Amino acid sequence: MTQLMTLEQTRFLRACRRETVDATPIWLMRQAGRYMPEYRALREKYDLLTLIKTPELACEVTLQPIHAFDLDAAIIFADILPPLEGMGLKLEFVKGEGPLIHNPITSLADVERLITPTPEEALSFTLDAIRLTRAQLQIPLIGFSGAPFTLAAYAIEGGGSKNHEKVKAFMYCEPQAWHLLMSKLAEVAGHYLYAQAQAGAQALQLFDSWAGQLAPEDYRRYVAPYSRRALEIAKAAGVPLIHFGTNTGGMLTDLRDAGGDVIGVDWRINLTQAAAMLGDQVAIQGNLDPVVLFAPWDEIALRAKAILDQMRGRSGHIFNLGHGILQHTPVDHVRRLADFVHEYSERNR
Repeated sequence: MTQLMTLEQTRFLRACRRETVDATPIWLMRQAGRYMPEYRALREKYDLLTLIKTPELACEVTLQPIHAFDLDAAIIFADILPPLEGMGLKLEFVKGEGPLIHNPITSLADVERLITPTPEEALSFTLDAIRLTRAQLQIPLIGFSGAPFTLAAYAIEGGGSKNHEKVKAFMYCEPQAWHLLMSKLAEVAGHYLYAQAQAGAQALQLFDSWAGQLAPEDYRRYVAPYSRRALEIAKAAGVPLIHFGTNTGGMLTDLRDAGGDVIGVDWRINLTQAAAMLGDQVAIQGNLDPVVLFAPWDEIALRAKAILDQMRGRSGHIFNLGHGILQHTPVDHVRRLADFVHEYSERNR
C-alpha cells in the first residue's frame, strides 16, 4: 500500500469524510507556536516573517508539535496575511502589537491597484515548506488561507480591530469597491488553497476569524458569495475543506451553505446544538475553549469528556480548540489532552 493510500485511511481524513474511526482525531489550531520552548528558541533568532518565508524553518516549526504530541494532523506553519503582501500591501509584524498594514485600503483606487499574482509567484515559500514537510510526515498535513472577509478586515483596518468600524463602513458605503475587493480576495484565497493541495496538503482550512463580527444578513449579502467562490476554487483539488469562523454560533448554517466538508465551531455554542443546526452532511470540528487548558487537569479532562460525549455516535467529529492555543498554555496539558481524547473516545465509541 502506498503512503498516500495509507494516509487516506488515517482517522483525521476519515473523520473529514464522516467515515467511522477507531478514535476521535485531534489537532489544535496554532499547535505550532509560542507556548512551545522549541519555538521560542527559534524566535530568539528569527522574526516571524523570516520563519514563515524560509521553507526549512517553516517545516521545522510545523513538525515541532508532531514530535512532541500524539496529534492526528499537522498544519503548515504560515500566517493568513502574506497573501495581502503579494497583492501590494506593506505588511509588518510589530512586537507587542501584532500585524500592521502600512498602506491600508481606503478607496476604490486602492482596490484597483491591488494585483492578484499566482501563489507560485507570491507565496512560493509556503508551497516549498509544504513539500519539505510532506516528505517528513506520516500523518496528514493541513494547508490554510484567510477567508476573503478576514483578509479584507486587515487590509482596510490596517491591523486588528475591536469593532471593525472601518471595514463595515467600507462595506456599506463603497459597494463597487467592496465587491471588487472581495472578488480579488476570493480568487487569491481560492487559488492559494488549491496550490497548497497541489504541493502536498491533504486537507485545507479557510479561516474566517472575523466573520462573527457581522450580522447574519450582512454575512449572507456581502461575504458568503466570496467565501463560496474561494472554496469552489479549492474544491477542485479534491481534498477535504474545513470552513472555520469565530463567534459564528448564530450563523453556522450560513457558513455551511457557503461551503466546506467540515465546519469548525468555537466554544460559544454547545456541540449538540451545533450538530442540530448543521445536519449530518458535514463533519464538525471543535470546540474546547483554549483558556480551559490553563485549568487543573481534572477540569480539562471533564470538559474534553463532555465534548466527546456530545459527539458520541455521530460520524465526523474532529476534536480541536475553539480557536488557537494561547501563548502561555502549559505544554504538558496539551500532551495529556491529545492522549485523553484518543483513549476516552476509543473506549466509548
